[in-house]
Amino acid sequence: MRETVERVNSPEDVKALPPEALPELADLLRKKIVEVTSRHGGHLASNLGTVELTIALLRTFSPPDDRLLFDVGHQAYAYKLLTGRADRFETLRQLDGISGFVNRSESPYDAFGAGHAGTAISAALGFAAARDLRGGNEHVVAVVGDASISNGVSFEALNNVAATTRRLIVVLNDNEMSISQNVGSISRHLGRLLTSPRYNKFKTTVDRVGIKRLRLSWFRRHYYRIEAALKSLFVRNAVFEDFGLRYIGPIDGHDFSLLHNALLIARNSDRPVLVHVATRKGSGYEPAASNPSAWHGTPAFDIATGKRSSGSTQASWSSVAGEMFLRLARQDKRIVAITAGMADGTGLGNFRDELPRQFFDVGISEAHQGVFAAGLAAAGLRPLVAVYSTFLQRSIDALIHDIAAQNLPVVICLDRSGVVSSDGQTHHGIFDLALLRSVPNVVVMQPRDGHELAEMLATAFTLEQPVVIRYPRGGAGERTLPDELTPLPVGRAEVLRPLPYVEDGKAAPTPLVALWSLGDMLPLAAAVGEILTAQGVALTLVNARFVKPLDKELLEQQSRAGAVLYVSFENAMAQGGFGSALQEALTDSGIDYPVMRVGWPDRFIHHAATNQELFERHKLVPAEIADQILASLSARQDKQKTS
Repeated sequence: MRETVERVNSPEDVKALPPEALPELADLLRKKIVEVTSRHGGHLASNLGTVELTIALLRTFSPPDDRLLFDVGHQAYAYKLLTGRADRFETLRQLDGISGFVNRSESPYDAFGAGHAGTAISAALGFAAARDLRGGNEHVVAVVGDASISNGVSFEALNNVAATTRRLIVVLNDNEMSISQNVGSISRHLGRLLTSPRYNKFKTTVDRVGIKRLRLSWFRRHYYRIEAALKSLFVRNAVFEDFGLRYIGPIDGHDFSLLHNALLIARNSDRPVLVHVATRKGSGYEPAASNPSAWHGTPAFDIATGKRSSGSTQASWSSVAGEMFLRLARQDKRIVAITAGMADGTGLGNFRDELPRQFFDVGISEAHQGVFAAGLAAAGLRPLVAVYSTFLQRSIDALIHDIAAQNLPVVICLDRSGVVSSDGQTHHGIFDLALLRSVPNVVVMQPRDGHELAEMLATAFTLEQPVVIRYPRGGAGERTLPDELTPLPVGRAEVLRPLPYVEDGKAAPTPLVALWSLGDMLPLAAAVGEILTAQGVALTLVNARFVKPLDKELLEQQSRAGAVLYVSFENAMAQGGFGSALQEALTDSGIDYPVMRVGWPDRFIHHAATNQELFERHKLVPAEIADQILASLSARQDKQKTS
C-alpha cells in the first residue's frame, strides 16, 4: 500500500483508490503532517481534523476545474499533499518553500488565498456568480472551519447566497474550536444540533441502514428530504435554512461513506447547500487531540513525547503582557479585557481564569471587538483589546469611526507586530504603523523590552484617549518587570547614546548621524552604530518609544548639534511608517535633512523558517545598513566639495 499512497498526488489518484484503501491513506497523510510539523512547526490540530473530509472532497469534486476554497487556510495540509505538492511538503513554511496557507501563486488547485477567517463563503459566492454569468457548470465549494462561520463576513455572505446563485456548497467543518474554545450563540446552536440524543439516534440508524448497507442511489436522492422533514421533530431547524440554504447534517467528519454520500447529495442539489460536518481537532495525534488549543499552532516538537521546543529562554512578549494585564486589572476593576477567539495566544488565559467577570471573548469577530470596546469605554469602563496586529486590519473602521472619532480611552495591544517568519504574508504584522499614523487622537508607542512594556501599559491607563501599544512575537528581553509602575512622559524618546559633544560644549567636528530605533529593532540599530563608530562616524542612538506623538524637540536638538542624516529602524513597512513620520516632522520643522528608512519594502513579505532569514533576504543586517549609511555620507561630502 505504501507505494500506492506515494503516487496519490492528484484528485484523479484519490478517485482511483478503492474504498477499503482510504483509511490507510488517511493514516499516512496524518503521519506525514505530524512528521513535517514536528520539524518545522505549523498549524497541526486543525489540519489533522480535516484529513477524511479532504479525501472525500477530492473523491466527489474535480479541482482545479471545480473550485474548492478553504477558510482561514490552516485546514489545507492534506489538500496540499493530495494536489501535487507531496514532493515539496518537506519545505512547508521554509524560505522559498510552500506556504502554510492556501496561496494562489503556489498552485492552480488553490482557487483563492486565505489566512484570515470568514472569507471563504464571500469569495466562493463570487466564483459562483462569475460561473453563472458565463454559463459555466463547475462546482464551487467553500470549506469553513475553526469557528469562521461566526465571523461577520461569513454572515454577510450567507445573507446574499440565495439572491445570488442556486448552486453553491458550503461545508461547515465544525470542530468546536477557533483558536480558543468557541463562544457565542452560533456555537451553542451547532452544539444542540450535534448533541440532540433522539435526533442522533434516529439519524445513526438511518445512516447505517440506508447509506452504509444498502448503498442505493434512489435512496440517496430522497434520504435528505426525509431527514429534513423529520429533523424538526427532534431539533429546532438549523439557522442556515433561514438563509435559503438546504441544511444537511450533522455528518461524522471521519466516516468516508457518510461524507461521500452527503457531498454527492450536495453536488446534485438544485439549490445552495450547507453540509454540517463534525470533526475532531487533532485527530490521530493524541497530544493535539487532548489539547487542541495549545496545538493549534505549534513550534517543532518531539513526536514520541509531545514535548515542544522551548525556543527563547526569555519570557515572551505575550506572557509579559498577560502578566501586566492581570496586575493592572486586579488594582482597577474598571479594566476589562477583550479577545477575539485567542485568549491564550494574546496572554489572556490567566486573566480569563482569575477575573472572568472582567473578561470577554467575542469569537472571531474583530470589527465587533472594536465597537464593543468603544461601547464599554463610553459607559465608563477601561477596555483593553488584545489582538494580533494582522487582525487589527479587520477592525480599522471601528478604530477610526467608533473609538478615535469619539476620543474614547480604549487601550489596544498589538501582539505579533512585525514579521512572524513562517506564517507569511497574510500574518506579518507590518502594516499597522502606516494604518495608525493618520488617525487623530491615537497615541502609538512601542517598547524595547518587557520592562518598558509594563511602563507603557501603566502610561496607557492614565490617558483619556485611545492608545495603541505594539510589540512583536518572541522574547521580551532580560530586564525584569518593575515593582513600581511609573508612567512615561508622553511623546518623549529615550537617548541611549548621547550627542557627541566636545569638552567646550560645541557640536562634534564631524557630521553627526542620528539613529532612531523603534522597539525590537534596537539590537540591529546598536549593531549598526558599532560598525559606524569603528569607521569614525559620530552618532547618537535613540529609543523612540513613541511614534505618535513624536519627540520633535529631540529631533530639532539633534539638528542644531550637527545631525546631517537620520536613520529610522522599524519592524514595519518603511513606506508610510515610523521613518516617514520622522521625515515629515523634520520637514515641518524646516529641517532639510534626509531620513534613511530601515524597514520592510513596498511588497508582500513571504514566509521563512526564521525572522533572521527574512532580515537577511531583504538586506536588513548591520553590515549592509552601515554600508548604505557610509555611502550616503560620502555622497553628501562629495556634493559639498563640488558646490
